[in-house]
Amino acid sequence: MTTKIHIKNHERGLLFRDGDFVQLLGPGDHRYAAKRLWSDTEEAVTVVSTLATYFAHPLLDTFVQREDVRAAVEVLTLTDAQRALVWRDERLSFILGPGRHALWKTPYTLRLETFDVTQAVKFAHRQLPAVLAHPESAKFFEGVQVTPHEEVLVYRDGVLLDRVREGLHVYWKGTGKVAWKSVDLREQVADVAGQEIMTSDKVTLRVNLVVAYQVADPLKAVTTTADYTQALYREAQLMLRAAVGTRTLDTLLADKESIGSEVAAALLARTAQLGVAVKSVGLRDIILPGDMKELMNRVIAATKEAEANLIKRREETAAARSQANTARVLAENPHLARLKELELLGEILAKTKATFVLGPGDLSSQIKTLVAAEKET
Repeated sequence: MTTKIHIKNHERGLLFRDGDFVQLLGPGDHRYAAKRLWSDTEEAVTVVSTLATYFAHPLLDTFVQREDVRAAVEVLTLTDAQRALVWRDERLSFILGPGRHALWKTPYTLRLETFDVTQAVKFAHRQLPAVLAHPESAKFFEGVQVTPHEEVLVYRDGVLLDRVREGLHVYWKGTGKVAWKSVDLREQVADVAGQEIMTSDKVTLRVNLVVAYQVADPLKAVTTTADYTQALYREAQLMLRAAVGTRTLDTLLADKESIGSEVAAALLARTAQLGVAVKSVGLRDIILPGDMKELMNRVIAATKEAEANLIKRREETAAARSQANTARVLAENPHLARLKELELLGEILAKTKATFVLGPGDLSSQIKTLVAAEKET
């Protein structure tokens, strides 16, 4: 008793006899013995579609031993260190991991790319966007997007693997634990605030310092210390304390810029070991205790008052000197003295409306007599 079956062009038949694979059947009509009356032998055909391209079957390892199967399918055996991309008519169809894979050679044109992930953990491809857009990409890849102002250190199992700058960088999964650390390369500012420091003349004050810095060597910055920002802050505190402690309060207030210069010079050598470059250092605030503020205000007020008195005395002296000079000149020039008297008389009578007729004789005596007479009336 035989059974007829028709296999279409996009199909293939798997002929089994008593459960064992016998033959691969191509397109066309085929007959097989579904059940023989005179025998316990039974045949069966399983029809599969080649449109799926990927051929999966529990007995695949047995199938690929036959020459007719190897002629119809592309067999790809990947080790634990290998991965593969399968392009079907130049469209990415499969991302394959370790194992044995079979792909129908028809009806599509296949292109296979195999990668050894132990040799090249970083994945670079001219069609990277298409690869990452594949639904299975997250299973095989992990990536980091780096901005223009940072550098990223990539580690695999704790060992530095790569140093990358701006752009998207993709790595294969399954090659060890991949981790990364981002380092900001922009100029940053550290506020060293609120330190209480004693000057050389035993005055306690609080000093706020501003340090502008930039990471110069990202690898050194993250490997030399656990936190390069805190390390820089600590070093700035210590060096500020040393610089202020050698100066008196008056010296400190008179030349604050020298403190910043001294701290910057001391920081340069230390921060170079941390992979950090100091750009500038400056004192932002000097805060005195309350009693010291009152004392300083009194000193300033006394100083200003003394300066004002000195200016007043200087002006009085100059005025007296000017009057003495004027008197000497008038004494030496009677006519000039008479003119001066007339000017003064004109100023006295400027706002009066009286009319005077003066006769011969001394003019000043007559005017004095008139003024005296007016006062008596």
